[in-house]
Amino acid sequence: MSNNISLIISREYTTRVKKKSFIIMTLLLPVLLATIIVLPVLLVMHSEKSQTARVLVVDDTDIFLNAFEGNDNTTFSYQSGDINQLKQEALNGDQYDCVFHILNNSQGLKSNLYYKKNLPSSLQGKLESQMNEIFFDRILQDSLHIEPAKFEKLQDLTKVDITTIQVDDDGMERENDAEMNEIIGMMCGFFIYFIIIIFASQVLRGVLEEKSNRIVEVLISSVKPMQLLIGKIVGIALVGLTQFAIWIMLTMGILGGIQLAAPNLFQSDTTTELAAEGTPEALQNAAEQTGIADSVNIFQKINDYFPVSFTEIILCFLFFFIVGYLIYATLYAATGSVVDNESDSQQYTMPVTIPLMLAIILIPTISTNPNGQLALWFSMIPLTSPIIMMVRLPAGVPLWQLLTSMGLALLFLVFCVWFAAKVYRMGILMYGKKSSWKEIFKWLRKA
Repeated sequence: MSNNISLIISREYTTRVKKKSFIIMTLLLPVLLATIIVLPVLLVMHSEKSQTARVLVVDDTDIFLNAFEGNDNTTFSYQSGDINQLKQEALNGDQYDCVFHILNNSQGLKSNLYYKKNLPSSLQGKLESQMNEIFFDRILQDSLHIEPAKFEKLQDLTKVDITTIQVDDDGMERENDAEMNEIIGMMCGFFIYFIIIIFASQVLRGVLEEKSNRIVEVLISSVKPMQLLIGKIVGIALVGLTQFAIWIMLTMGILGGIQLAAPNLFQSDTTTELAAEGTPEALQNAAEQTGIADSVNIFQKINDYFPVSFTEIILCFLFFFIVGYLIYATLYAATGSVVDNESDSQQYTMPVTIPLMLAIILIPTISTNPNGQLALWFSMIPLTSPIIMMVRLPAGVPLWQLLTSMGLALLFLVFCVWFAAKVYRMGILMYGKKSSWKEIFKWLRKA
């Protein structure tokens, strides 16, 4: 019996890993992932280096004369006079790219930026940031009689830094990041959903293909239906694990190579310049101007966060992937055995797929409150626990809840194997007849 199952597993595995579609998808996904991470940063850096702005400043307030700081890409010149005449001369000539008019307004700072051609996307942010800083320093000196340097020192002395520390039941403490918990949890939940759907659907299509081509009749003459079912499910599971392992290694290798080749890739020139000022506000302004604040912070946080609980996340991911896949693969295999084509399988796969879709819908809610009652109960239901428990895990899950979820998933897997074996044995050789739910329940009652 074990020899027959081994042969079926070997056939399913080798047949699929040798397909061009498997090889292309396995190699292409890490490249696409690395491209998604790196390409936006490269585009921003190229845009910053290639776009220049020659700004003519017309200041009616005299507050900002010779106050703006330029760089290699942005230069400032100052003139006074009639704005309409200056604007017409500047925009019709080739000396300036835009005119920045600061109005003398008693109700606050008002300004207009005139241009003809496209401007660098970060220019408006740079102007606003520098104007706010210059005007603030002017108010400190003229109205409050406080030197800006003293105010900056006061800000440093009164800066509040809150570190979130999670304490487990044993009293052990570790730094944690609630925002990063949500991101990692959502990534794991969506990833495990797509993997389960992709490989469980392969089981369904494989059963339908063998049944429609009458290959199964030849196979059943040599092996038992249960052996064929187990071999097919395990073989495709090994394909999934192989692909998953290659994805991890290639992704880490590509990103590691990029990091070694370009260590400053994720830090733009603008960010470097403003960060040199040494204040959190400067770094935030730089990140906002380059438009990559979120992506840089997330990338850095993932690097800082993963080593803390990487092993726990990976082990639980593998468990819930394997158990979740086996649950849905057995149900999909049973579905494929009672129909003759994929279109007829929709009425049977829909009830099975609904819990997965519900879990996906609940991911945003669960990630914001991973220890609520909704999260607890859906992480115990075997059809949703592979996704929901992975969403909860980075935030910390009590050991008893994790073990209970795993135990219930394993018990439900045993039931699914029993159910699929009964249905598969009766339906795999049935042709030309559409089985009803009533007939399927009759099969289950038979010995």
